[in-house]
Amino acid sequence: MSEIMLINVSGQDKPGLTHSLMDILATYDVGILDIGQAMIHDTLSLGILVEVPNQDALSPVLKDVLFHLHHQGMHARFTPVTREAYAQWVQGENEPRYVFTLLGRRITAEQIARVSKVISDNGLNIEDIVRLSRREPLYKTEGLGRACIELTVRGKPLDLDVMKQHFLHLSQEMHIDISFQADTVYRRNRRLVVFDMDSTLIQQEVIDELAKRAGVGDEVSKVTEAAMQGEIDFRESLRRRVALLEGLDTSVLDEVAQELTLTEGAERLIRTLKSFGYTTAIVSGGFSYFGRQLQKKLDVDYVYANELGIVNGKLTGEVEGPIIDGDRKAALLQEIAHREGLTLEQVIAVGDGANDLPMLRLAGLGVAFRAKPLVKRSARQSLSALGLDGILYLIGIKDTDAEETGQSPP
Repeated sequence: MSEIMLINVSGQDKPGLTHSLMDILATYDVGILDIGQAMIHDTLSLGILVEVPNQDALSPVLKDVLFHLHHQGMHARFTPVTREAYAQWVQGENEPRYVFTLLGRRITAEQIARVSKVISDNGLNIEDIVRLSRREPLYKTEGLGRACIELTVRGKPLDLDVMKQHFLHLSQEMHIDISFQADTVYRRNRRLVVFDMDSTLIQQEVIDELAKRAGVGDEVSKVTEAAMQGEIDFRESLRRRVALLEGLDTSVLDEVAQELTLTEGAERLIRTLKSFGYTTAIVSGGFSYFGRQLQKKLDVDYVYANELGIVNGKLTGEVEGPIIDGDRKAALLQEIAHREGLTLEQVIAVGDGANDLPMLRLAGLGVAFRAKPLVKRSARQSLSALGLDGILYLIGIKDTDAEETGQSPP
C-alpha cells in the first residue's frame, strides 16, 4: 500500500534545489499530491505532499532526501498523513474560497493580528498569504509608503454582515483598507472600469470651483454636501446649484479645467489598466466639458456627463438634456458593458457619493473611494488608505506586474 508523507524544507535557498529533490523522488516513482513554496529574504520554505508507491520504499526515500538536504545545509521535517486525513483535506477544496486584501501606507503585526482574529472567529481558515506591494527600503526619502498583502481563506463566514462591520471598524481604527471578495473566476477577469469624476478621478468638485468664481461658493457647497450625503435628491440638487451659476462667462470653464488636480494614483491606475487591455469610462454627475478634458489626458474610452446650457458665451443656469443621476449612471454602466460584450461581473465601478451607489452595487466589483460614511457603509468595498491605484491590488495585480508595463508606483 502506498504511503503519504508531507515533506517540509526550510533554509537558505540554493539554486537547483527543486531539480535535485525531484530527481531523488523520481528514482522511487514518487507521486506529487501537492507542492508549494515561499521565499522571504532569500530563505526558502518548501512543502511537498508526496505519495510513495509502497511502504518498503518509504525509508530509503526519506533517508536519501534527508542526506541530500543536510548536505545542502537545509532543514527537513517529515509528517506522515493518514488516508483519512488526506481525504478530508481533499474534501475541503469544495468549501467556498475568499480573498482578503489588506492595504495601507504600512502593514503592521497588530493589523494582521486583528484582521486574522476576525477571520478565525468567523470559522475561516487562512491557506495562503502573499505580498502584492513591492519590496520597500527601510528608509524612504520621498513619496508616500504603500503596502499590501493578500490572504486566501476557505470556509463559510458564520455571519457575513457582522464580519463586515468588524472590518469597517478596524479600517477606521487602524487606518487600513480591508477588502473581502469571493475568489471566483471573475475576480482576475474584470475588463471594464467605470469612474465617477468629481472627488474620484479629480480631487475637486467642479461645480464648487465654478461657484466660487460666481460668488456663490457657500450656497453651492452646502447643496453639494447634502447631495453627496444622500440628504437631497441629486436631480433637484443639481438644478439648484446650476441655477446659481447663471450668467457665468464660459472662459471660467477653461480656467477651472487648468487648475483641476488628478487624484493620487489616478494616472498610474488608468495607464496600467489600459496596458492590460481594460476599457475605461467616466460616468459622472458633473459636466462633460471637464470629462472630455480628462478623456484626452488619460486616454479614457467613454465619457458621459451633464451638459451645461450656454448662450452667447454665458451659462444659462440650466442643464441640457437628461440629467445623469445615480440611476442613469447604473444604466450607462450596463449599456457600456453590453456594448463591450461583457457581463456585469467583469465590471469595476468607482465612486465616492450617494449617487454612485446604484452603479457600485451593480458592478462585479464596486469600490467606494475616499467616500462619505453612508457610501462606505453601503458599498461592498471601500478604499481610503491609498490612492486610486490601490484598486490594482483588489484585482490581484502586483506592483511588479505593473512595473513590467512601465507603471511604477510613485
